[in-house]
Amino acid sequence: MGLSTFFDRYLPLIEADLQAVLTPPAGSPPLFYRMLHYHMGWVGPDGEPSKANGGKRIRPVLCLLTCAASGGPLDAARPPAAAIELIHNFSLLHDDIQDRSPLRRNRPTAWSIWGEVQAINAGDSLFTLAHLAIPRLAEGRLDGETQARMLTITDETCLALTCGQHLDISFEDRADVTVDEYLEMIGGKTAALLSAAARLGALAAGADESVQAHYAAFGHCLGMAFQVLDDILDIWGDPALTGKEAAIDIRQRKKSLPVLYGLERSPELRDLYATSAPFDEAQVEQAVSLLDAVGARDYAESLARRYSDETLKHLDAAQPQGDAGQALYALVDRLLHRDR
Repeated sequence: MGLSTFFDRYLPLIEADLQAVLTPPAGSPPLFYRMLHYHMGWVGPDGEPSKANGGKRIRPVLCLLTCAASGGPLDAARPPAAAIELIHNFSLLHDDIQDRSPLRRNRPTAWSIWGEVQAINAGDSLFTLAHLAIPRLAEGRLDGETQARMLTITDETCLALTCGQHLDISFEDRADVTVDEYLEMIGGKTAALLSAAARLGALAAGADESVQAHYAAFGHCLGMAFQVLDDILDIWGDPALTGKEAAIDIRQRKKSLPVLYGLERSPELRDLYATSAPFDEAQVEQAVSLLDAVGARDYAESLARRYSDETLKHLDAAQPQGDAGQALYALVDRLLHRDR
């Protein structure tokens, strides 16, 4: 059974669980839940049903796959899978405000429609509903001790996630950010949720602590490799495949991994970045050439390979079973061998 078969099977279950958690109680202010449903891609700004892109749901699928590959019943992983996806979306809603992003998934962001104050409140409510997802969906599926452990993991994950966001925001006003600090940041902002998704799936299956630890490390390394690869593609990727401007991270002066590596080693690149005016085309090309000259791409690619190797090492150690186990390997291959 291929990976696409699992997505076809799991996505309707995930959507049903998310909608169950986000069903408005009787008497709720209509706009309160409409904003949440809009952000999830289910409705338009006016509340009419929409078929907008609500995201790929990679994290909840990973949680369900990990449970199945650990020999557990799928229903046991559905509560934490929903919780992880809602935490992800709470963070996106707040990120859009903090980054002043006008678009999310090719639609206006919630804050650009209803304002920052309402969007902050909507993000807070998604955060709360993420924590309620486990007890609301767990009846007959999970015992109280397991639920409590899952809630602790989700809280620890939220703390890591928001710490990573704190670092990312602080980098905007600093000229001395190091590669090590950047790796710490993406460990929270990107890798923490994938780590939690895999760990929670193993916990739902009743896997022992060592297996859970390997799945947690697997998810962490997967997230690190994914983000490093993303940084490479955002500078050297083919715009015809990525759908983004060429060297978009350079144009936006984003402090991605290759840029930070280059800034540590190239005085010419530091001088270029010391200017405040937007880069013109010649300066973009110059920046890319300077990165190439100090081996920034080679460094990033070697680091991506290292994290990819660690991902597979921990997945092997977890000994995933059956078709779901093979699907986990296929998911890793899809995420880490891509050109967009």
